[in-house]
Amino acid sequence: MNDDRTKQAIIYCRVSHTKQKTTGAGLDSQEHRCRQYAAMHGYKVDAVFPDDASGGGDFMKRPGMVALLRYLKDHSQTNYVVIFDDLKRFARDTMFHWKLRNELAAYDATVECLNFKFEDTPEGEFMETIIAAQGQLEREQNRRQTIQKMKARVEQGYAVFKAPTGYRYERSLGQGKLLVRDEPLASIIQEALEGYASGRFQTQAEVKYFLESFPEYPRDYTGEVRYQHVTRILTHVTYAGYVEAPNWKVSLRPGRHEGLISFETYQKIQRRLNGNAKVPARKNLNQDFPLRGFITCGHCGTPLTACWSKGRHERYPYYLCPKKGCESYRKSIKREILEGEFEALLQKLSPTKGLFKLARTMFEELWEHRSNMQEARSKSLETELIKADRKIEQFLDRIVNADSTTVINAYEKRIQELEDSKIVIREKIAFCSKPVRSFDETVRTAMQFLANPYKLWASGRLEDQRTVLKLTFADRLAYVRNEGLRTAKTTLPFKVLGDFCGLQSKMASPRGVEPLLPA
Repeated sequence: MNDDRTKQAIIYCRVSHTKQKTTGAGLDSQEHRCRQYAAMHGYKVDAVFPDDASGGGDFMKRPGMVALLRYLKDHSQTNYVVIFDDLKRFARDTMFHWKLRNELAAYDATVECLNFKFEDTPEGEFMETIIAAQGQLEREQNRRQTIQKMKARVEQGYAVFKAPTGYRYERSLGQGKLLVRDEPLASIIQEALEGYASGRFQTQAEVKYFLESFPEYPRDYTGEVRYQHVTRILTHVTYAGYVEAPNWKVSLRPGRHEGLISFETYQKIQRRLNGNAKVPARKNLNQDFPLRGFITCGHCGTPLTACWSKGRHERYPYYLCPKKGCESYRKSIKREILEGEFEALLQKLSPTKGLFKLARTMFEELWEHRSNMQEARSKSLETELIKADRKIEQFLDRIVNADSTTVINAYEKRIQELEDSKIVIREKIAFCSKPVRSFDETVRTAMQFLANPYKLWASGRLEDQRTVLKLTFADRLAYVRNEGLRTAKTTLPFKVLGDFCGLQSKMASPRGVEPLLPA
């Protein structure tokens, strides 16, 4: 019997995309044909190495090929035959083709192809090089066509890259694949983005903890949400309903998909990210001490810190002033005392039913007034849009006449700023054009909060408690040991209600305001 018929073989098969593996039968059919070839030549198949990645021509980027080479190294005493069904499965790159041939030869392995006969002659090597070059040409042409199609889609406003968290692709009639909201993740991310823009979440760490508070939110292999993921969400313009592809020179433009936030909110987020960096919040400590950093020392004005103090039998929670030299430095304040006084203050802020009814009537009248002003606001914004277009035309004319690269770059930067402002103006115009919802539909939640802020605080959720602090108080609260909380500066709604209360307490008696005459 011929020695070739007693050889041991390895089969290598490859498709260029995972989808071809899961939805097609490319790998199975290749393996079937290679096994038939091995049986016909009397080879014994010891292993099969599949790949579902292209690698861009570089075989070292294919896990299956890397595993095959490792297998040959571990079985160096056996001279294997490596079988594959087509030369294009080998390496669709001329340089990597010969590099791989030499790598296999170093392990004394021979290669056999169902659709090509290798010949150790100058003519055979020439033909092998030509076919490898043809495979490289096809690969690069396919890549170019794919990029051209993707670029054209982005230019038309369609997203083409991997769907960001909170979105998924769905086929739409006449539009192909379109990004759509993926609930409940879309709503979670929307709240996180709006919370960071408004200052509800002061740091990216707080956004991270907010996302992790939802069991359904995806995590990495360590079971947490990475800071890189949070940064990616905060800087992803797709969430504002826009698309761009700077590497393909496709500028920012409105997308065909629904945004989770407005472009104005997106800009607020970028300004916050580019502003002063803040120290990440400590998760567990803030949950245990929700007033940490909000209450200040009444003597020096420094925000109070907090800690757990270890006693003889258990640990005790305290707030304290961290500033050296202050008369209250490191003097502890029991958590239950400070937070108890704060909760009592919150409960006092709840207006009476009569006062709340009066305030509601006033807010409704204001709401009607604002609704009537929307049309005028829309016309004013349209005028701003026309002015922005004129300024852009002026800068374009100046660029044509400019000779300095620095001046041209400055004009281009200004044009980009104007284009961004046009996006915000268009969003505001669209908002003004929307049908006005009723007062009850729009501010029901806000009125419920105004009626009883303590109820939201008592929920115990750190995010809700932070919201109460921001919506109720215009500034931090000062606390003096053994004396209590100083007068609080509340936000406008509560200040208005407080003024009403003060006016009511000073109302004239029924007998009038004239001085009493002597009898």
